[in-house]
Amino acid sequence: MDIRSRSYGHPDAVSLSDQVQAEYRKRFGYDDFTALHPAHFDPPQGLFLVAYDAGDPVACGGWRAQDRDDEGYADGDAELKRMFVVERARGRGLARRILAALEESARDAGRTRMVLETGVHLPEAIGLYEADGYRPTPPFGPFRAYDDSRFYAKSLALPGR
Repeated sequence: MDIRSRSYGHPDAVSLSDQVQAEYRKRFGYDDFTALHPAHFDPPQGLFLVAYDAGDPVACGGWRAQDRDDEGYADGDAELKRMFVVERARGRGLARRILAALEESARDAGRTRMVLETGVHLPEAIGLYEADGYRPTPPFGPFRAYDDSRFYAKSLALPGR
């Protein structure tokens, strides 16, 4: 597997984002309507990664910088978005590898906390995040009033620092 930085507007990123939206419609009955723009993921204020298997895009994820606002973000937040692995590539640790790379990038960019919103209909995602040290946090962002949403955060501080 080869993981590469891509613009959120890159055709492979767009294709995977379309697939994750289809997954949301299937599981939740609606899209993730969060306003996203390719520039949100441009370093050093973000990063978007695409994983390839024999040249085929099979997984993605990104983070974008957030700071204190009226939607519940805190200064120094990095918001995880569009984590997705196509069905045929699941179970190979790709999501964990992408997540680790995104956390490292956000830490290197001076972000202090990774935050994410997921939902009750994505138990695999909840399991991944909880196993990786993410803990429930108060709601934030555009889905903060949705009963089927779950909110998690993880400090990006390295142990011992």
